[in-house]
Amino acid sequence: MRVGVADTTFSRVNMGAIAIGELKKHASVAIERVTVPGIKDLPVACKKLIEERRCEIVMALGMPGGKEKDKLCAHEASQGLIMCQLMTNHHIIEVFVHEDEANDDAELAWLAEQRTREHAENAVKLVLHPEALTRDAGTGQRQGFPDAGPAHR
Repeated sequence: MRVGVADTTFSRVNMGAIAIGELKKHASVAIERVTVPGIKDLPVACKKLIEERRCEIVMALGMPGGKEKDKLCAHEASQGLIMCQLMTNHHIIEVFVHEDEANDDAELAWLAEQRTREHAENAVKLVLHPEALTRDAGTGQRQGFPDAGPAHR
């Protein structure tokens, strides 16, 4: 299996390195990494990883800032990633950590690491062990912060 990892220099945490380390813990995979300046550069990077480097799945890692214009850029990048998935018929696991999700730098670094690690595991499951995801259906899984758990009547 070949996994693409696309990350950004704008991120305040080296999410690409974290993803690669976690992917290697869960499967024997070839990894193709590309780093771009910001999150709006991720869609084309992911498309190139799929089409030119033959990745079966890609992780798109980014850290939007906390301002309103950053949220808009994140939304636009997310839309581009969705379009890329539809154009290539390949999954792209979007791993965005917004700066305003954390109370301080320590929590931000922790969240970026946790979310990246959990999504790397999800990427491996999606391609190699989809039944594992089916077992977790409806359980309120969250990446980074604690799971929400299932809703009860």
